Amino acid sequence: MSLMGLPSSGIQGTPFRPKKRKTHPSGSQGSQPEKLITTTLGSDSLREAVKLPPGEDINEWLALHTIDFYNQVNILYATLGEFCTAITCPIMNAGLYEYRWADGVAVKKPITVSAPEYVEYLMNWIETQIDNAAIFPQKPGVPFPPNFKDFVKLILKRLFRVYAHIYHCHFKKIVGLKEEAHLNTCFKHLVLFISEYQLIDEAELAPLKDLVEKILNP
Repeated sequence: MSLMGLPSSGIQGTPFRPKKRKTHPSGSQGSQPEKLITTTLGSDSLREAVKLPPGEDINEWLALHTIDFYNQVNILYATLGEFCTAITCPIMNAGLYEYRWADGVAVKKPITVSAPEYVEYLMNWIETQIDNAAIFPQKPGVPFPPNFKDFVKLILKRLFRVYAHIYHCHFKKIVGLKEEAHLNTCFKHLVLFISEYQLIDEAELAPLKDLVEKILNP
């Protein structure tokens, strides 16, 4: 079975262990935005869930959602750990699209890696960004950096690639695990959010173009 005609496969390997769940930054009015996210995600109001509440700080809103998206992908990918391995997925890809890894620091030039290696690199890198108080403020009153949105864009672009890999390569297994509804809800949340704040270039959405269009234009 596949979604939107996307190919899928499922095979066995070594389980992926997600990182410890991150907490939201305490930089400003964290409790109220987080409560709004939780409340609206429990209903069919995803389109409303992504909208900035009146009086809330846009950077705080972006930070809260970015950490939530990080945690969602961690949990989703963890369920595929035994099926997505260096043997079954030797290249991180989504159909014809290949994703190479580089972080500009430890890995300066893009390298070809397996899907689980890419996700491991990615989750470690995101965790480093979130733990960096200069990027994600941890204390009340500390401002976000002027280019904070650029950090968010890069994080979400790379998280989107994990969804693209899952849909193209492992959707059949997701269905077998009866997790497709959760996967689709998490992905819809991400798509609506990046659309609301123009966080990912259209070209990056190409591997899941048809699915993205159905979400944005139901």
